[in-house]
Amino acid sequence: MTVKISNKIVGYRVKKADTDAPKEQLPAAKPESTLVKMNEYIERPDFLVGTTYKIKPPVAEHAMYITINDILLNEDTDYESRQPYEVFINSKSMEHFQWVIALTRVISAVFRKGGDLTFLVEELRSVYDPNGGYFKKGGVFMPSLVAEIGAVIEKHLKAVGLMESEEMSETTKRILAEKRAEFEAASTTATNDDKAGDFPPNSTMCGKCSTKAVIVMDGCATCLSCGDSKCG
Repeated sequence: MTVKISNKIVGYRVKKADTDAPKEQLPAAKPESTLVKMNEYIERPDFLVGTTYKIKPPVAEHAMYITINDILLNEDTDYESRQPYEVFINSKSMEHFQWVIALTRVISAVFRKGGDLTFLVEELRSVYDPNGGYFKKGGVFMPSLVAEIGAVIEKHLKAVGLMESEEMSETTKRILAEKRAEFEAASTTATNDDKAGDFPPNSTMCGKCSTKAVIVMDGCATCLSCGDSKCG
């Protein structure tokens, strides 16, 4: 329809085509994460979940009991996690009292700092006793008492999901069992006393898992504990 302008134009403005169109709603900004991460400022609650491990190293007169207490963070949420908070070591033996107390306080402080704790395991397990290490039950070599404490912490970190546990497949376990049976059947040097261990008496040390469980068959060295093999 044509509109006739009869009055003088004294002003004008340009109307944008999308002025009356509804503006697109922007998504609301996501709130900052409220997840609690382990840090040194978290106060100790009245109740902690704990696990106690018993070790009996031959270098100590009495058994040692290592208790690791965990704190639950973000409890009752999808992000609930269990983090080590403190460690205690008790024993009837007073021989190692001073350095054990010092070690537990340092480890507990590291726990409360949070972050990646795997370095702690590596540092403890690399401590060597100048008088020589020892074999614990099962044929696993421990270079020192401190190293065995590190092994306990490693076991705990795997139990709470902070370290991955290397599990062998059922097929690998079956192959190792068959190889062990074949090796023991072919061996004529073993005695009843020699078979007191978990692995054949002729076994040698495994460089990967520090267990005296490496046997050689057909020129191939294989660890019956972790499955490590030089033949691929």
